[in-house]
Amino acid sequence: VTRVGGTELKPPQNVEVDIIDDTFTLRWARSREPAGNVTVSADYQVPGIADNWTKLPGCQHVTSATCDFSSLKMSVYDEIKLRIRAEEGNNTSPWRELDTFIPFQQARIGPPKVHLEAEDKALAINISPPGAEDSIMWQLERPHFAYSVIIWRNASGAQTWNETHRSRFPRIKIHKLVPETTYCVRVKARLLLQRNPAEFSPVHCVTTTVENELPAPENIQVILENDTYVLKWDYTQDNVTFEAQWLKSYLKRTSGSESEKWAQVQGCERAPVARCAPPQDMFQKGVYFRVRASRGNSSSPWSEEEKFDAGRRVVIPPPIVALKPLSSHSLRVSIGLQDQTELQHYPLTYEVSFWENASNTERKTFVEQRADFTVSSLKPRTVYCAIAQALLKDEPRSQRSHHSNTACATTEAGGAPGALLAAGLTVLLALLVLCAATALGKLVHYVFFPPGKPPATIDEYFPEEPMKNLLLSTSVERTEECFIVENVDTVSAKEMNHLDEDHKTYTSQASQDSGNYSIEDESGESGGSHASEELGQRGAG
Repeated sequence: VTRVGGTELKPPQNVEVDIIDDTFTLRWARSREPAGNVTVSADYQVPGIADNWTKLPGCQHVTSATCDFSSLKMSVYDEIKLRIRAEEGNNTSPWRELDTFIPFQQARIGPPKVHLEAEDKALAINISPPGAEDSIMWQLERPHFAYSVIIWRNASGAQTWNETHRSRFPRIKIHKLVPETTYCVRVKARLLLQRNPAEFSPVHCVTTTVENELPAPENIQVILENDTYVLKWDYTQDNVTFEAQWLKSYLKRTSGSESEKWAQVQGCERAPVARCAPPQDMFQKGVYFRVRASRGNSSSPWSEEEKFDAGRRVVIPPPIVALKPLSSHSLRVSIGLQDQTELQHYPLTYEVSFWENASNTERKTFVEQRADFTVSSLKPRTVYCAIAQALLKDEPRSQRSHHSNTACATTEAGGAPGALLAAGLTVLLALLVLCAATALGKLVHYVFFPPGKPPATIDEYFPEEPMKNLLLSTSVERTEECFIVENVDTVSAKEMNHLDEDHKTYTSQASQDSGNYSIEDESGESGGSHASEELGQRGAG
């Protein structure tokens, strides 16, 4: 590493990699020392794929301060690592290693190619994506480029007016310009999903033509009349015919001239009035239309291109909003449309603004898929309001209706959730106490007042059921019917027999006492035994 004369050979300084489109350049700073026979060489490796160092093509024994290694064959999405050193005869400097990098992430987007076509009041800008058609760097990204066009009027060499147009298509047409006027443009391409830096194209200028005697048709639109789509436009001159062309939107994404891609609209080849009815199967999503006027051999420029989208053309009426209180903390929001005939095939979403109807309250805006939903976590006895818009899609730029009416409602009165919970717990505790008291009462009654049951000795000495019944308690003995006979002294045996046959003559009752009865006279003496004797004597007679 030591040069002749004792000085040390140093590696290149300020080394950097510059990539633009498919051009790969390695740069470094020149040494202040006399160049002599010093050259520079570089190696590369692809970590994880080829860990060994390989000579970098185009960067061997270079005498200048740059080298081009665009011929390197590798994937632009793989990591790569470089090292570089100085050489002089048999002496070499130490290697200087660079940080690993991914070419695709480090690449800059080069300037696109631009071609201008001038009309009297319009300028068509045709753009070719950056890089070659077989670009290694952008071969997968070409459909994803978007373009920014800056245009200005260049009067007497001074920039007097400018505006910026953005498009995802490689052909941009700018209308409403001034005839016989010079306009200049420059264009930059960018990737929609990447942050690669981009460069503007060189400035391109062109002068618009003399004003055409036939102006281009204006206000192209597709309307629905009696379930039929009609193409119509505005035009100010008479004695002209019209022709219309159409183009599928995906064809606008491909570069090159569009004149060969547009096709005639059947039924609109020589329309005598400013409208025509194309075939209905032509009206599909992503179709562009344009129209021009003709008189004899003269034709107007083509009109502005109008995209037709069946969903975008539908007119959405303002929705109707209603609020209904459900509880002290929630409201039900219902959204409807006055006329949904034309919208029945299109799913709608709703952008709803909801707020408390008080000063300095913030509106909460959200998108809801349903037309009937509940808003909860509200305050009791509080007025809330809502307003809505209907959208064809759940997107910020989706077609939408005008705002609905403003609907308001008051939540119901009610305690705080904590009070309601306490009340519920109180009721539950009362029920538990009641159930416990009932169970305790049954237990006490069972202990102190058990159901009557004869002792075992009764079953031993009185096995017969009638005898056993005499000793059973009133709560368990058999219930039988008996009769109380009053004034038994005057009853004859015949009448007694009659009593047996028809006991309905006398009072009957169900007895649940011991079965012993007594009939007392006014003196209170018992006459039960005397009556029995009388009955026995009369029966014997």
